[in-house]
Amino acid sequence: MNNNNNQNGKPAGLFADKAYEPTPDVSNHASDNTSKSTVAQSIVTQDNQPVSTRELSATTAPVAKVTKKTIASGEPLKLAVVGHTNTGKTSILRTLLRDVYFGEVKNEAATTRHVEQAQLTDSRTGEVLVALYDTPGLEDASGLMDWLEDNTASRRDGIERLQQFLAADIAQGSDSYDLPYDYSQEAKVIRQLLASDMAIYVVDAREPVLGKYKDELAILSWAAIPVMPVFNFTDSQNANIDDWQTMLARRNLHISTRFDSVAFEFEDEMRLWKNLATMLTHSEMLEQLMQRRTEDWAQLYDEANIIIADFLLNVASFVREINDDDDPMPVLEQMQEAVRQSERAMQHNLLNLYKFYDNAVSATPLELQAYQQDPFDPELLKSYGIRTTSGAAAGALLGLGIDAAALGTTLGLGAAIGGIAGGLLSNTSSIADRITGVKRLYIDPATLTLLATRALDLLTALRHRGHAATDATQLLYKGEKNSLEASGGDNNPDEDNNPITVWPAHKLPSELKKARGKPQWSSLSSGKSEQAQLLRTDMAWSLSGKLQSYKRDS
Repeated sequence: MNNNNNQNGKPAGLFADKAYEPTPDVSNHASDNTSKSTVAQSIVTQDNQPVSTRELSATTAPVAKVTKKTIASGEPLKLAVVGHTNTGKTSILRTLLRDVYFGEVKNEAATTRHVEQAQLTDSRTGEVLVALYDTPGLEDASGLMDWLEDNTASRRDGIERLQQFLAADIAQGSDSYDLPYDYSQEAKVIRQLLASDMAIYVVDAREPVLGKYKDELAILSWAAIPVMPVFNFTDSQNANIDDWQTMLARRNLHISTRFDSVAFEFEDEMRLWKNLATMLTHSEMLEQLMQRRTEDWAQLYDEANIIIADFLLNVASFVREINDDDDPMPVLEQMQEAVRQSERAMQHNLLNLYKFYDNAVSATPLELQAYQQDPFDPELLKSYGIRTTSGAAAGALLGLGIDAAALGTTLGLGAAIGGIAGGLLSNTSSIADRITGVKRLYIDPATLTLLATRALDLLTALRHRGHAATDATQLLYKGEKNSLEASGGDNNPDEDNNPITVWPAHKLPSELKKARGKPQWSSLSSGKSEQAQLLRTDMAWSLSGKLQSYKRDS
């Protein structure tokens, strides 16, 4: 598909293409010169010719004759996103576009000052399926309703009354007009509304039903296009959805949906498109969009599990040899650091896959302390309820590094092995290696279990995180704190039915067990990254299938 969102070196959003370079809106007040510019070709004139909003200055009153085409079979859907200021219109678009860079999101009113366009395309063909229009917030619908009642004839239909408003001086927003009221922001919304096929009206579900919202809906209804309310911030305990639905029903708006731009659910997105499709005569483009996005979402999940499986096999096959009398501490420290860096690379691969590129734009779950915690910290293993297969000494030696106070670095590996009566044999070397005095060090099964659990927890967090989330804790899926924030208390879970880890530490999947005998699979051992990855490809596919069976988001 075409991808034009890569501005200023920023990666493009998944499924998202911005259609046009933004152009300044000269009709805006001088105080707004630093705000985001309007996207050209976002409105249609009476003769259905696209024009730039640069041309819509206060001197071009004929723009009031805005009309729209009814969507026909095979045409992209023109969808306006409208609503009161600060209800999360841009936030919803960011999540739909999978693009943390779209628009500007702030916790203040009137952040969006211009109409901005983006496209949803078919990821296979590049065909434009939906053109989305992010509009400024409606700031004073009640005042505008008063003006419309005082200055337009009630016998006219809604479109005629709105066009009369667009031709009036108060809609132009120019400094040359000495007017007590400025409805230029509302005018931008109405122009785009009249040029669109349908609209979604974004509702902050935390807000009570107020008169200004009723006036907004009355004005929107005059545009004579389907309008569907969409409830944002539905995960809040202060949501007033029942009250809103009662009010909407009285205005013949019986079809609505929930779509939280922070607490994302893919099923909610599909429900949004399905509900919109029921309001259209020709819904082929939306049906095609739903099919493609469902396929893309499943493909992302497959790719994510491959990334995790490949990482785990790389670590499981990691081996270092030392002589029997060598101090293992320096080698263990090197192995631990290599695993830490490998885990970090895997985590960033997952972030990039789901288009969470830059925590300077939007905080990611990796900023949580639990993800920053050292995987070789004994307390972290304990918090996950993981016990090592050969007792504490085995975990201390291979998974977490030698406890110098308990064993002493001068004792050497041979003394340490003798001290635990051969309990490390399966994790260190073969009997032949012991006879020849060669010892092999691997990463402990307990640590592998921890790494797998933490990776799948991150994947689940990303799949339930909207692209408008700005806080690292928005949103962790509802069961995640059990594993991420568990304390190091007196945990003694039954490892055969451990609700926190993906599998008991002593029951590694067969793919990871096999990796123990394949040091050539690990780039951490050989330094040959591409060659090692090719060797473990088939096993990574097999392991990824098992990873998908461990449901972390039930």
